[in-house]
Amino acid sequence: MVGTAAARDTIFALSSGSTRCAVAVVRISGPASDATLRQLMRGTLPPPRTATLASLVYGGTLLDRALVMRFPGPQSFTGEDCAELHLHGSIAVVRAVLDTLRAMQLRPAEPGEFTRRAFDAGKLDLTQVEGLADLMAAETESQRKQSLLHSSGAVRRQHEAWRQTLLTCLARLEAVVDFGEEEGIDLAVAAGVLPLVRTLRGELEGHLASAVSGELIRSGVRIAIVGRPNSGKSSLVNLLAGHEAAIVSPIPGTTRDLVEVPLELGGVKVILTDTAGLRQTDCAVEAEGVRRARNALQQAHVVLSLGVAGAGGVALGGGEQGNDVQALAGPLPEGALHIRVENKADLLPQSPALEEAACTGREVPPAAGGASQEPLLISCKSGQGMDQLLATLQQAVCSLVSGSGNGTGTALVTRARHRHHLAAVVAALQRYEAVGPALELGCEELRIAARELGAVTGAIQTEQLLDKLFSEFCIGK
Repeated sequence: MVGTAAARDTIFALSSGSTRCAVAVVRISGPASDATLRQLMRGTLPPPRTATLASLVYGGTLLDRALVMRFPGPQSFTGEDCAELHLHGSIAVVRAVLDTLRAMQLRPAEPGEFTRRAFDAGKLDLTQVEGLADLMAAETESQRKQSLLHSSGAVRRQHEAWRQTLLTCLARLEAVVDFGEEEGIDLAVAAGVLPLVRTLRGELEGHLASAVSGELIRSGVRIAIVGRPNSGKSSLVNLLAGHEAAIVSPIPGTTRDLVEVPLELGGVKVILTDTAGLRQTDCAVEAEGVRRARNALQQAHVVLSLGVAGAGGVALGGGEQGNDVQALAGPLPEGALHIRVENKADLLPQSPALEEAACTGREVPPAAGGASQEPLLISCKSGQGMDQLLATLQQAVCSLVSGSGNGTGTALVTRARHRHHLAAVVAALQRYEAVGPALELGCEELRIAARELGAVTGAIQTEQLLDKLFSEFCIGK
């Protein structure tokens, strides 16, 4: 972590354009920002917040023709005097400018130091910092929406409103405890706090209910494809991924390790996992693959059990050639969705329904919900049933994040840290409701609740948490 004295250094970093590109951006922040620009621009300074084309010269050598932007503090990202140099993005130009800034006694920034300075200056709260980190890592539409809500301060505003309610309740209780008899403050004032606390607890419990959806949006819904060897698991993964992510072979037991492929379904991040075929084996390596497959199944939010059409079915309790998931891998994880699929439908004798579907190009509709006792029929070879399977998977994924509030502007609980503190707030409010007339104990529970809420936004902070958080950022952020 950067110490207090070091925080007054003028720092610089390459913010974007680490490889050859059209434009590379170098950021500067600190008290010497303006002096640095004057030296590079031979005595002139651009107007604040105005892109200005300038020749950057040092020691009589032209470094580049660049767009220069200047942001005087405190109206800047970090709250300090800042500048940006928008350079031609060649490796040689960037290296020359960075070497020049070092020669001018500016210090290279540490990871996340620009954002840390913004936090220290009160420009961002902790939830905005976390939202900014998530925004830079966003891969899907749902992640983008949630991280924008967090980085724009929606979480801070909501938590601050809750905290102000708590502080109001606490002030009323303490007034009764400290001055009730002397100033004639009626106990009805304390009694009026209880309905406020109950309403607040209800709001917080409703917010906590979104934690599962929010954390799934941020980390991704895990889909494990499981089944016996040679049922087509790797072929299905490749088909869903759109490229050869897993090795396909007619030799049973080819897949030994887990193969994870990130996808996006319905705007939600999905982690698709190909697993080893589930069977009893004397091969130590294959047995380890089966063990890992079982672990992947236990960590999955959606289990796609794949069998071979006409070989005993994939419903639980299927035959020797079927895909009895519980017999092969143990009980499914609590809350996991189970989708049963039969592959190699192109090898089946064509029933009238299948013949009609083949002639008209229609899919044979699945049973209601796509997760009944009737499995989906697909063919990884011909593509039959793939649209139907994709729709079923998307429906399953969206049902798991149904509390996402997409499009409603609702900021969800996306981090376990938030969930921990909010659960502590709810517990403190529950204890407050139980203490009855013991007002001193009630005051202490409200203080605990206020501290826990403050910890979410950083009003109550610990250095270890801050160090870990800011280390997630790139150098130029």
